[in-house]
Amino acid sequence: MTEQGFFHRLAWLGGALVFACLLDGASAAERVSSLVLSKPWVVYYADKAPLDAFGPYGLVVLDSENHPSLQPLRAQGKTLLGYISLGEVEQHRSWYAKVRQWGILKDENPDWKGSYAVDMRDSRWSNLVIETLVPMILERGFHGIFLDTLDNPIHLESVEPRKNKGMTKAAARLVRAIRQRFPNMPIMMNRAYQLLPEVERDIDIELGESIYADYDFGKTVYRRVNMADYEQQVRWLKAAKIRQPALHVMTLDYWNPDDAAGIRQIYAVERANGFSPYVATVELDRIVTEPSPYLGVDRDAAE
Repeated sequence: MTEQGFFHRLAWLGGALVFACLLDGASAAERVSSLVLSKPWVVYYADKAPLDAFGPYGLVVLDSENHPSLQPLRAQGKTLLGYISLGEVEQHRSWYAKVRQWGILKDENPDWKGSYAVDMRDSRWSNLVIETLVPMILERGFHGIFLDTLDNPIHLESVEPRKNKGMTKAAARLVRAIRQRFPNMPIMMNRAYQLLPEVERDIDIELGESIYADYDFGKTVYRRVNMADYEQQVRWLKAAKIRQPALHVMTLDYWNPDDAAGIRQIYAVERANGFSPYVATVELDRIVTEPSPYLGVDRDAAE
């Protein structure tokens, strides 16, 4: 880091500390305003969408490195969350080589090539996240973070309990540590439902990804989620809301963008559950606008 970069970072950290002191003890409602939460939300992992495409949305989730210019979105009053993968490390990230050298990476994700599970129990990983990766996202101009891949440690421990003992607790411990270090930063967590009783007071938004509709990577088709899985996820999310009423629940489902009737059906189902939905393509590299209401009968609704 250059001398100029060092002082820039120091100034930023000082400003962040002052801001944290002024808002110490901020509630979830203060970290993410009710106005933002009352609007539609969007997730987009590319950088080509024009500024006006984000117009309807209050909360915008973006890749923390490959994204549109943030300042114009901030000027429009958007709350911006930067993506961070906690349970996996992607090969294209600048910190991949360091973590690989530590020897704490596990199997490759079969659906996302080049992304490897990480041993959540290793303190070097949690320190890197808290001391470097989260501050880096905030310094780029994001208001908060979107935590992904926390289903991984839960899955790893369930399939090999002895070998991966403590992975689930380590995941919850890292989420709590992030909140402790950044008390006023908006945090959104993807899935990891088994962690909710431990961390639901430390996050502002829980995302239910692939609740009602998903993408089958093997058959390369969009499909309905198994009814039993759908109902279980809804139960988990509603139970979390009962335990923690301030927790906001959003959903992300995947569907063919050309099937407007199917997309309308998904939005209707998720809203009936009391959730805030967004429906997208599985690549998340385009903004799929919600179809306008259809006054006739949707004969082809998501089957």
